[in-house]
Amino acid sequence: MSRTVDTPVGQARITWHTAADARAVLALGHGAGGGIEAPDLRALADALPAFGVTVALVEQPWRVAGKKVAPAPRTLDTAWTALWPALTRPGLPVVAGGRSAGARVACRTALGAGARAVLALSFPLHPPGKPERSRAGELTGAGVPVLVVQGGRDPFGRPAEFPAGTEIIEVPDADHGFAVPKRAAVSQQEALAAAVARIAGWLEPRPGGVLAEG
Repeated sequence: MSRTVDTPVGQARITWHTAADARAVLALGHGAGGGIEAPDLRALADALPAFGVTVALVEQPWRVAGKKVAPAPRTLDTAWTALWPALTRPGLPVVAGGRSAGARVACRTALGAGARAVLALSFPLHPPGKPERSRAGELTGAGVPVLVVQGGRDPFGRPAEFPAGTEIIEVPDADHGFAVPKRAAVSQQEALAAAVARIAGWLEPRPGGVLAEG
């Protein structure tokens, strides 16, 4: 089910994958080079409702309008903040998230929006080949628990480059799009399935977890 949402920078679109007995919403934004059809976003949308998590795939206004180039970060944040009330309408705790640029948006806006936590898929820690231009401050400044899911050979930042104390799931041999080479020990499907299973575990309402009651 898809619904458009008016924002100050144009119409966004939310595609809902609803859990029968939902206990939380996971809102996922896309990256600057693609949309909600990304394999990791689709895998989470397909799998998590069975674990009691409704997944809301969010398309930024520039994608809805058919534009090919993402706007400035401030514009992305404005749209995300404006559509947040639609994400909270089911009355459930909301975990913000996204892949690449969408992960940055989720981190920058999490505290102000009232997100319970952030799921950062392929967080672009730095531009490829330019580790001195670190964006680690967006992660450490999120103000809520953050889980990073990162490819082992992501040129935007390998797992070992992240700040000490970062909660991180490594997808071995995977690149920025979580693609794994044919020589890898596991197939593409197996790599994504393993990551999804660990994300589902992170979202379990266990004591001390991100969705623990109270």
